[in-house]
Amino acid sequence: MKKLLTRLSVVSALTTSLLLIGCSSTKTDATTVANNVSKVDFFADNALGNSLAIVQHPAGIHLNGITYVSYQGPLEDPYVATYNHKTGEWKGPFKAGVSELGKDPEQPKLIDNHGKPTMIIDDLGYIHVFFGGHGGDKRHGKNPLGNIHYGGNKHTVSKRPYDITEWEELDNITPFGTYNQAVKMDNGDIYLFYRHGAHRSDWVYQKSTDHGRTFGPAVSFLKHKKRDDIEADDSWYAWVSKGQGDDIIISYDYHVCWNYNANGNRGHTTERHGLYYMGFNTKTGEWKNVQGQPLTLPVTKEAADQQTLAARTGGVGYWTFNGSAHLDANGYPHIGINIGKDLGAKTGGPKQSSYYKWTGEQWVGGNPVYTQARIDNTDTRGDFIIKSADEVRFILGYQDQTDGVIGYFDSTDGGATFTKGKELLRRPNAGWALTALIENAHPEARMIVAEKVKGTNWNKIYLVGDNGPIKRPSNQVNLLTEEHKIRIK
Repeated sequence: MKKLLTRLSVVSALTTSLLLIGCSSTKTDATTVANNVSKVDFFADNALGNSLAIVQHPAGIHLNGITYVSYQGPLEDPYVATYNHKTGEWKGPFKAGVSELGKDPEQPKLIDNHGKPTMIIDDLGYIHVFFGGHGGDKRHGKNPLGNIHYGGNKHTVSKRPYDITEWEELDNITPFGTYNQAVKMDNGDIYLFYRHGAHRSDWVYQKSTDHGRTFGPAVSFLKHKKRDDIEADDSWYAWVSKGQGDDIIISYDYHVCWNYNANGNRGHTTERHGLYYMGFNTKTGEWKNVQGQPLTLPVTKEAADQQTLAARTGGVGYWTFNGSAHLDANGYPHIGINIGKDLGAKTGGPKQSSYYKWTGEQWVGGNPVYTQARIDNTDTRGDFIIKSADEVRFILGYQDQTDGVIGYFDSTDGGATFTKGKELLRRPNAGWALTALIENAHPEARMIVAEKVKGTNWNKIYLVGDNGPIKRPSNQVNLLTEEHKIRIK
């Protein structure tokens, strides 16, 4: 059943200026108002917790001169804003749905962070947002493809094409989902990929042939199962995106999902290993490895090791965190993955972005993009652009002593070495949450970035491109209410 969602109410100081700009009779009036106030680098201040991630994507889309961006805001609800590259006008953010996460009165300060929004725009211009799931819970019944945890996967759509002000909810996907990733094919079909539950669950996709109004049943493509040799289950983390023509490409790493033993040791960690790759021809329905050999679904750990393994990453004691994958002009995959040494902590140690590629005959690569990060023992995360088979550009978030920096790293020798390029954003005492690259990105707006300031769960959020962050009038960016600040400090 469709439920009309009300338009977001923002703080009183912001409301007047937003309505004046959003409802102005002409673009000239809006520009005049915006130019009468000072501008700041961020476009909103109400991003909550780990408000962005590379895995939930696309979080932003550029279409017809407009960049659409999404993020996790107050109460873990999804928010959407737009930037017009021709007029310089911002609109929103507007609340695009109501998440089941972030509403528990028993744990008012708990931030789940797994329900961040994923966005797609269908061929009719309607904007779709998928959000709110961390595997579903007992309210949704039994998960047929895994276990449950919390929240419920949801799907909302804009009430009008290309309009972010009003949204309605569609009850057409399973609630047992998290890590949503949406792909629209050239013929308009929409594929929604996600993990069907908590850690001990299959990865699946659902397909829509009617612009996202209905979806077919969930189809498993990565199999979870109990291991016989150790007290653990096979689990996965996948990255899915459009390849060439009718193909979808998938890179993934393996998660050792440990059980609790009698002594209470082990339990859940972020231990992950290896780098894997495969492709899906949506026209023929065939799944194949990089050599073109057919795969049987759902792919098990044994089959993945034999047929889809790209690299055993880092050696003994090193853990991975899956990144992104893209194709070059030859159709050969290039993959970014984060690798770091397990320091014995439950969450593992810092991880650095590393790069692999398929040459047509073998997988090569594996060195850190930013070698100083390994020396400094700090994280680097980001995504990359393939300029040619030998030219690759990463955009990374990293630490430079006490500063947080977003910047480019370039390779002209096929990824053998990288050189630090242009610095795009620097903030003192800041950490970063980053999205994947914006789909069909405008050079002015490559990535959405949240500044994670120490001592608070509230983040400033930026739209960053080749010229740094896109500025916004200062009277439009202060969205946090006192209620928000009190509830989650």
